[in-house]
Amino acid sequence: MTEYEPVIGLEIHVQLSTRTKMFCGCELSFGEPPNTRTCPVCLALPGALPVANEQAIRNVLMIGLALECDLAPRSVFHRKNYFYPDSPKAYQISQYDEPLCRGGRLGDVRIHRVHLEEDAAKLVHVGESGRIHGSDASIVDFNRCGTPLAEIVTEPDLHTPEDARAWLELLRTTMRQIGVSDVNMEEGSLRCDANISLRPVGSSVYGTKTELKNMNSFRFLERGIRAEIARQEEILRSGGEVEQETLHFDPRTERVTSLRSKEEAHDYRYFPEPDLLPVEITEEMIESARAAMPELPAARQQRLEALGIPADTARQLAWRPELGDFFEAALETDGAPVGPLANWVTGELVARIGEQDPRETAVRPEAFATLVGMVAGRTLTPANGKLVLERLVAEGGDPAAIVEAEGLAAVSDADELDGVVEAALAANEDAAEKIRAGNMKAIGAIIGHVMRETKGRADGAEVTRIVREKLGV
Repeated sequence: MTEYEPVIGLEIHVQLSTRTKMFCGCELSFGEPPNTRTCPVCLALPGALPVANEQAIRNVLMIGLALECDLAPRSVFHRKNYFYPDSPKAYQISQYDEPLCRGGRLGDVRIHRVHLEEDAAKLVHVGESGRIHGSDASIVDFNRCGTPLAEIVTEPDLHTPEDARAWLELLRTTMRQIGVSDVNMEEGSLRCDANISLRPVGSSVYGTKTELKNMNSFRFLERGIRAEIARQEEILRSGGEVEQETLHFDPRTERVTSLRSKEEAHDYRYFPEPDLLPVEITEEMIESARAAMPELPAARQQRLEALGIPADTARQLAWRPELGDFFEAALETDGAPVGPLANWVTGELVARIGEQDPRETAVRPEAFATLVGMVAGRTLTPANGKLVLERLVAEGGDPAAIVEAEGLAAVSDADELDGVVEAALAANEDAAEKIRAGNMKAIGAIIGHVMRETKGRADGAEVTRIVREKLGV
């Protein structure tokens, strides 16, 4: 039986963080009353002329630098002609054969191109639940029309739905880190299309590709690609041929349906936009964009790994910059242990704050570092350390003062702990016999007894050592 390999490329639209639209002075907005952020330019009224947004161009240069692209010294806007109700001009101003950025790479995925264009308006489809004049209809909100977009097109270097999701998450983090977009998928600031084809394993010839449109969440993207791979594989195994078309994935039914045949470039009749001059990119513009670049997530991950932090932990700190910033601020505390600190940030802290920024809670980096140092130094048990962390997140404060006030310090008297373990063994003779017989799972009853007696102040590892010593195992 022929085994097939998926080949996946992504086309990502990033809404750029500018004050105004791409070719006019209308302010950008989200959630404003329909058609209140419009003007003759974005509504394409006769005689209105566009002017390119300088900040949008600068943002795309920053994207190009972040993705290691070649920046064009000269770039041209084109008209992409199509008729659809969300396009008041019956064309879109985009870029075709002279984009701002070519080539490049992010992680293991090559970048084909990055170009500037304007967004379409928003169509609202009114169905059975909202009749207009007694019939179904689509209405248009032009507030979004003309919003500046960067379209990022990858090479077909991805091969699984999981890889596609992980790479898009890295791209979103990178865009957010360099400050060119809030990349809020719920508000449409980041939208993704996926080009998918299958080929026999070992073949270098691409199969017929289809395009899944406008997936607006990472889970949606992963599920949609998985469903389309399964659909194409079923067609090929039954002796059929995959048709090149544009598709829609319905997450409620897990079904992929056809929208239209897939367009080619010639279908859009591209030609240079006569109302806009070519963009000349100067060294000063590039240096200005480069000067505004922060450390990128991939570089931060490598730097954190060089500190001895495991790759998965370093990735979490780098891909969630608010966590990385908190970790590095805590690391400046004298004696802060690198490994335990990283583990507590990505583990215990995240478990308590979820997606929240640590800076929005009451815990301060230096207090957090002190707490982790107490646990690492065994003056506080991990269990009680977690209790103190709950207090710090909710109320802030000094962990040492909390430990003293609540009597949470670890048992430091060896004789006291020895006596508690002896009493626990006497009270749990069945468990002691099982441990002697080699069943170490039974030690849980002993440790639980000791923890109750010491109110969680005993070190579990030390209790285990004492039990082994006393029982000769």
